Amino acid sequence: MKINLDGLRMNVVSTSPNGVVNAETVFEFHQEADAVWATYAGGLIQHGFLVGTLEGDSLRFKYCQRQQDGVLDGGSSIGNVQIRDGRTRIIERFDWASREGGGENIFEQI
Repeated sequence: MKINLDGLRMNVVSTSPNGVVNAETVFEFHQEADAVWATYAGGLIQHGFLVGTLEGDSLRFKYCQRQQDGVLDGGSSIGNVQIRDGRTRIIERFDWASREGGGENIFEQI
């Protein structure tokens, strides 16, 4: 099955202790061929953007965001896209470029 993220709205249902996105952060995805991008906001995030590539079920992207407190952050991620019971889920491993560390987020379609 070919995965298409275009038009999906997702949030993060699980994050690592150093993650800043959460269930209040809504991602709006777009896709053309293998190009994927999203805007996101909510919770601690004022504005966020990601851009990347989807190859099969593997999603690679870079992200940048401004938090409500004015902090600017960014990094890179590698994720695996799954479809269960007709709903899309992304399990993502992120690495901060703007601070130490990384972690895992789990996105679910809303």
